[in-house]
Amino acid sequence: MITKHEQILKYIEDLPVGDKISVRQIAKDLNVSEGTAYRAIKEAENKGFVNTIERVGTIRIEQKKKENIEKLTFAEIVNIVDGQVLGGRNGLHKTLNKFVIGAMEVEAMMRYTEAGNLLIVGNRVKAQTQALQRGAAVLITGGFDADDSVKKLADELELPIISTSYDTFTVATIINRAIFDQLIKKEILLVEDIVRPLKNTFYLKTNDTVASWYELNEKSRHTRFPVVDSKMKVEGIVTSKDVIHQDRDKTLERVMTKNPITITPKASVATASHIMIWEGIELLPVVDDYNRLTGIITRQDVLKSLQVLQRQPHVGETIDNIVTNHMNLKEENGDEQVYEFEITPQMTNYYGTISHGVFTTAVIDAVNRKFRSIKRGELVVENMNVFFLKPVQIEHVMEIHPKILDLGRKFGKVDVEVYSNGYMVGKAMLTFQIIDR
Repeated sequence: MITKHEQILKYIEDLPVGDKISVRQIAKDLNVSEGTAYRAIKEAENKGFVNTIERVGTIRIEQKKKENIEKLTFAEIVNIVDGQVLGGRNGLHKTLNKFVIGAMEVEAMMRYTEAGNLLIVGNRVKAQTQALQRGAAVLITGGFDADDSVKKLADELELPIISTSYDTFTVATIINRAIFDQLIKKEILLVEDIVRPLKNTFYLKTNDTVASWYELNEKSRHTRFPVVDSKMKVEGIVTSKDVIHQDRDKTLERVMTKNPITITPKASVATASHIMIWEGIELLPVVDDYNRLTGIITRQDVLKSLQVLQRQPHVGETIDNIVTNHMNLKEENGDEQVYEFEITPQMTNYYGTISHGVFTTAVIDAVNRKFRSIKRGELVVENMNVFFLKPVQIEHVMEIHPKILDLGRKFGKVDVEVYSNGYMVGKAMLTFQIIDR
């Protein structure tokens, strides 16, 4: 049976793109409490088909696919530049495809301005009017207002005209930063990217018997299965250890492991990897917000996806990417490796010395490289003790000496010494778990 929460989400999703949404109106239309309506609207916002804009309200927007995440809607631009919508509110849900900075004569501007663009310009009425007529929205910098005729035209064409107090250079920088952040988010691998969908998932019911496990084992050649109730809610996991020596007429509800660890589609694959290693499990049921089974991921799925991800080019660089790109093997002598790492301005704190976060990231990266030079697999840091002896200044070079103290089949321990200008500047001790390839 569909819940009120699901009913509201379906109602919002069926609204036309561009419609305004209010807690009070939804509560009235669907005969639910305002609290229930508010929670559903917030979830719709998290799912990406609703956006709330200050001084405008909450509107239904077109949900963006992950591959087009670098595309922004005009509603998002309003939030990014802390802008005020002067006209064309009904077009806020539209997606823009290009920015044009109006720093030239109007005729020259129009040669670069097309439908779906956003013209960033100052208080120039002619340029604003012609841009709207060409199907482009307008962002007015410097805090200027728009002429009434321009506002009226924006309303008629349903193309937003937005005002911001920032100057043109600052606006361009802010928007570029927003797109850059979106690209980084795009590269983060989520469980939903690798999940085996429900139609390809083998599972059992709580009222099935042990004999059902043997039948499914014979059919699938798998030994671990999620166990769900009549509403597809995950109630347990059943493995070969649970059914061995059990009467085949027993129901799985009596032999399964109850309250299993689950994961949601929006969790990162790195989180799934950590859970699997830390808990020592091979399979994770993937569930929705109501704990209903939507698929599974296995340890092999996670490992394969992480290996593929490491070989992909990165469009948006994170601090980890920057650190990795600045790490080089300086010398190698038998089992001993020394890694060289230069401190760039963005890696420093306000004192002009290397930040603690960059220091630990560099140490972990060097340990990863050392580990891969002697064994195939991936490591997950379990514990790390760092000792800062001396600060390292901007544009200085660090030498990182990782030394494996103990390396077993599942665990390892490494000691790291860090030098700069011939002096020891830090030490670290790490323990880690290993995922075998």
